[in-house]
Amino acid sequence: MDIIVGTAGHIDHGKTALVKALTGVDADRLPEEKQRGITIDLGFAEMHDGETRIGFVDVPGHERFVKNMLAGASGIDLVLLVIAADEGVMPQTREHFDICRLLRIRNGVVVLTKSDLVDPDTLELARLDAAELVRDSFLEFAPVYVVSSRSGDGIDELKSGLLTAARDVHRDKDIFEARLSVDRSFSIKGFGAVVTGTLASGEVADGDELELLPVGRKLRVRGVQTHGKSVAAAHAGQRTAVNLAGIDYADVNRGMVLVSPGTLSVAQTFDAEIEMLPDAPRSLRSRQRVRVHLGTAEVLARVSVLNEDHEIAPGAKGFAQLRLEVPVAGAHGDRFIIRSYSPQHTIAGGRVLDPVAQRHRRSEFPTLSALLGELSKAADGAANSADVFVRMSAERGTRFGELRSRTGLKADALEQLIEDARTRHSIIDAGGVLVSETPFEKLKAAALAAIEAHHRSDKLSRGLQKETLREKIFKRSQPEVFRAVTGILERDGKISSDQDVFKLASHELQLSAAERAAFDKLRRIY
Repeated sequence: MDIIVGTAGHIDHGKTALVKALTGVDADRLPEEKQRGITIDLGFAEMHDGETRIGFVDVPGHERFVKNMLAGASGIDLVLLVIAADEGVMPQTREHFDICRLLRIRNGVVVLTKSDLVDPDTLELARLDAAELVRDSFLEFAPVYVVSSRSGDGIDELKSGLLTAARDVHRDKDIFEARLSVDRSFSIKGFGAVVTGTLASGEVADGDELELLPVGRKLRVRGVQTHGKSVAAAHAGQRTAVNLAGIDYADVNRGMVLVSPGTLSVAQTFDAEIEMLPDAPRSLRSRQRVRVHLGTAEVLARVSVLNEDHEIAPGAKGFAQLRLEVPVAGAHGDRFIIRSYSPQHTIAGGRVLDPVAQRHRRSEFPTLSALLGELSKAADGAANSADVFVRMSAERGTRFGELRSRTGLKADALEQLIEDARTRHSIIDAGGVLVSETPFEKLKAAALAAIEAHHRSDKLSRGLQKETLREKIFKRSQPEVFRAVTGILERDGKISSDQDVFKLASHELQLSAAERAAFDKLRRIY
């Protein structure tokens, strides 16, 4: 089993020293880090025990490097919350912990470091401080380890506890396409461009073709490594290095994403569910400029709150649309963090609901809130996301590829969801365009009513022009939906087609006595 463990905590609380004590690897790799004695960027190390393999992501603790911390936190399964016994909980301890909660990390342990520098009373105060921080959170009942990275006290107990916690991590069945958010790119002589990241889903194998987003370049994989060893394929949950052919490493930046071709869309607008931190200094308001951290990317965005008040108060939840200054590749259910533009502080977290959203009118808010609520439930696994996206498409309908790019699901998993919905008759396949049952039935009724109305207004007409019907009733629908609706009405014997017109199947020319007399008179004259 492969698990990613990420450190979290204030600067100089001993995160890097702890990783070295556990693995023997100094995760500070940059010359500037050695020179200044602080972690600036992400560092990596591994630990093995039989079938359990742990990849460590060591993050910087300085407030100026929180964006680097966020790039590493996005893919972790288990957090190592580090608190120095001689200082206790500090500002970045709180911010890192808030980020972990907002990203919905569900597993972790608490470590009190530098135990050799304090007396028992100070250690107990640090323990109480840590307990106060994690109360009512996912770490409330997590084990607390007291260690000294310098002397080695408590390291064996922590290592054993980490392995136990790692084996308890539950990972759902992987039904998503391959996706790797890039956190580092470099060049190796004789091999070319290499990128690294945590493989969030799917698998990447030697010889695969991957798409680099948001630039849209298709690249061939010519080598894969996990835990420093070459492998035929890497799987979800592994720290992965990918050797790419056909690109220079300088053209690949942190924040880009490698995916299976055609599985994700790139967009600058997405709808989201937002959760504000209780201690956020002010409400999140429409038109506010913020920093959005999605995967390993940091992008600037404007907020449009989707309620009548146009704001979400501290401690509250709400729906909003984020309009980004540069495009990103995301999928339904992705977690992200929002930080204030300036000064930079973490103020909220959220979850992507519709990664390829259109701008909304205020009149749409009531209906939209209900649909976004359904998408939120679907992200929790309580509903079929494909079903909800089809309903959101209304009478226009949506295609399989569009659903795939919103959800990131493997083709067979998405096909099964669609088939289940079709079995329940909640989705109709209109010649390759998927439409929800309610709008489809409304289109059928509207088309039939339009033909009936035409017969009443023009009794001598053969029927309603097909193009007129399409423009009048189906102007928001795709052509396949028009053909499917009229085809079903014909099949059911409701209408019939006569060259370029549709008419009711029961329609016959019915003239009044005066009209019949006029018709006979004209016939005699001719």
